[in-house]
Amino acid sequence: MPTVFIAGSIKIRKLHPLFVERISNIVSESLAVIVGDASGADTSVQNELLRQNAQDVTVYCTSDEPRNNVGDWRVKRIQSSAEPGTRAFFTAKDLQMAKDADYGLMLWDAASTGTLSNVFELLKARKKCVVYVNKNQNFINVKEPNDILNLVAVMSEGAKSQAEKKIGLRSKVFQITNEQLGMPL
Repeated sequence: MPTVFIAGSIKIRKLHPLFVERISNIVSESLAVIVGDASGADTSVQNELLRQNAQDVTVYCTSDEPRNNVGDWRVKRIQSSAEPGTRAFFTAKDLQMAKDADYGLMLWDAASTGTLSNVFELLKARKKCVVYVNKNQNFINVKEPNDILNLVAVMSEGAKSQAEKKIGLRSKVFQITNEQLGMPL
């Protein structure tokens, strides 16, 4: 059965009805869902999955116990060699979810580098992802490397600057878009 990685920006706490509709489709098709344990979008998604009585949900965490698991679902603990509490510590969980998933559904504020990194990881693994851009209230399908440019286009200059500092945005875009051409880096 296909597995969907659902995640989003930690700053987003309210799910837009269009995003909830996508979750409903996933639940009605009895697809497996993997979700993180962070506050914000992860917890809001968990609450929605519980409300819809989703059955096949796994909560990923890097701590001994998940920070949030509102449905008391099964837990997958991911080992991280990074210092506990750091961004790198929690990134280990995100990387594993991208590996374990067949598809992604992301809720993005057009700034979060964590959510954007998840999209990059899915795309590198040639996995499709649908991204709901909260500020524009629309979905962007990311199926091919050049689709990432549509996401970057909705970012403000300030968000792009922060993404450059945090994740090396230009380099990531260059790598992913040139990979499709088979060009060595």
